Amino acid sequence: MKKFISLALLLLITLVSFAQTNNYNVGDVVDDFTVTDVYGVQHNLYEYADDGKYIYLDFFFDTCGICQQTIPIFNEFFDKYGCNQGDLIMISMNNGTDSDAEVLAFENTFGGPFNHAPAISADGGAGAVKDNFGVNGYPTICMIGPDRTLIASQIWPVEDITTFEATFPGGFEPDILVCSLGITDLTIPSFSIFPSVSNGQNITIVMNNQVAKSIKIYDITGREVYSKNANSSDVKFSLNVSSGAYFVKVYTESNSAIKKIIIK
Repeated sequence: MKKFISLALLLLITLVSFAQTNNYNVGDVVDDFTVTDVYGVQHNLYEYADDGKYIYLDFFFDTCGICQQTIPIFNEFFDKYGCNQGDLIMISMNNGTDSDAEVLAFENTFGGPFNHAPAISADGGAGAVKDNFGVNGYPTICMIGPDRTLIASQIWPVEDITTFEATFPGGFEPDILVCSLGITDLTIPSFSIFPSVSNGQNITIVMNNQVAKSIKIYDITGREVYSKNANSSDVKFSLNVSSGAYFVKVYTESNSAIKKIIIK
């Protein structure tokens, strides 16, 4: 049994170590893409590159065990260098099988105690990017330069944040920055849910200085179980669903945000 486990582990490590962007070689110009993260914010590759940024893409899926181990390190890297406000851009790119709700659950569970890099789900166009890059193993973490070329097809093994820092080109020393949390606070809707644990009856959403245009509720598989138009800063609703965890997505005029509730 021990020999079988060891062989299985060796095979897993080997498969992960060869995960890469198979459609591009280092030095190739990569195709442009525009994706939308789980909070409704768009990201365009060429805009970042043309602004002189180095872009890191972390391809993952939510039940990938090794992805669960590396995502907090990727988020620490994002946090240390300014949350995409400095010289570096970090984006978590799903393999195209997980919804916004599933990706948010992945981030909330495994993302670590840092500000989290923007995450793109199947809903935001991640699958097309995965196909274009030819990714078939996970995690695959690649790096693209300001000249739009692929600098690293696979950054591996990821031991800690220095793994990413070792990819900096010679003479390039990006500033360590405090994240611009004020910008995030203005962009992403802020709200509270009372009660967050209940039997599903008489739940209230209270917006913080914003107006909710609508709400949608998803189960942990990403299936929509409830929706309601609102146009109010105080939204009341009830759920007749099975016991378990659910995600409440609140839409404002320009953005959206998600929180978890528990139905007993």
